[in-house]
Amino acid sequence: MKKRIEILLTAGIFLFTLSCSQDLPLDKDLTKKSYKLINQDSMVVDFPEIILGNISVMGFIYTHCPDICPMTTHNMYLTEMSLKKAGIEDVKFVALSFDPERDKPHVLKKFAEIRDIDFKNWTLVTGEQSVIYDLLRRFDVRAVATDSVFYDDGEVSYSMMHTDRISLIDKEGRLRKNYMGSRINIEELIQDIKYLGEY
Repeated sequence: MKKRIEILLTAGIFLFTLSCSQDLPLDKDLTKKSYKLINQDSMVVDFPEIILGNISVMGFIYTHCPDICPMTTHNMYLTEMSLKKAGIEDVKFVALSFDPERDKPHVLKKFAEIRDIDFKNWTLVTGEQSVIYDLLRRFDVRAVATDSVFYDDGEVSYSMMHTDRISLIDKEGRLRKNYMGSRINIEELIQDIKYLGEY
């Protein structure tokens, strides 16, 4: 009987571990290549250096986006607030703009300040177009400018079709899971963060 209980316990632990690992289906190393980016304070920062040592939640946005990106950013903000209520304050939040032509550092900073984003835990980044698009490929994120309008004063307005994405990255800089940014189940993300961080 005792032997049978031990076997059942072992099987239960194995299945629990398996189910947790299945909840985090990815294990992609993001540290093999370095990218020089510019943050909201016009400082040069390095990816993946800005995420290493912390669990990171990374969103892919552009500030002129009328729908998906504000929702993605807000969901990241709500995640941070829920984590803080649980006493978890060491998770990093990174928002990468794939529209460097318009999203200059001061634009990113204002975008964040309007949303009461705390720069202690957040970094908003952009960079040269070729660098940004290479980094997007690492995350399997697509972004394409569409519907350009040219005004008489020479100004160009355009929207972007892009992947709706929030990514969860572990402390070692490994991509562990992707979520639909604008419609994410925040509780699911929080549980995944707790599992990764063993909170």
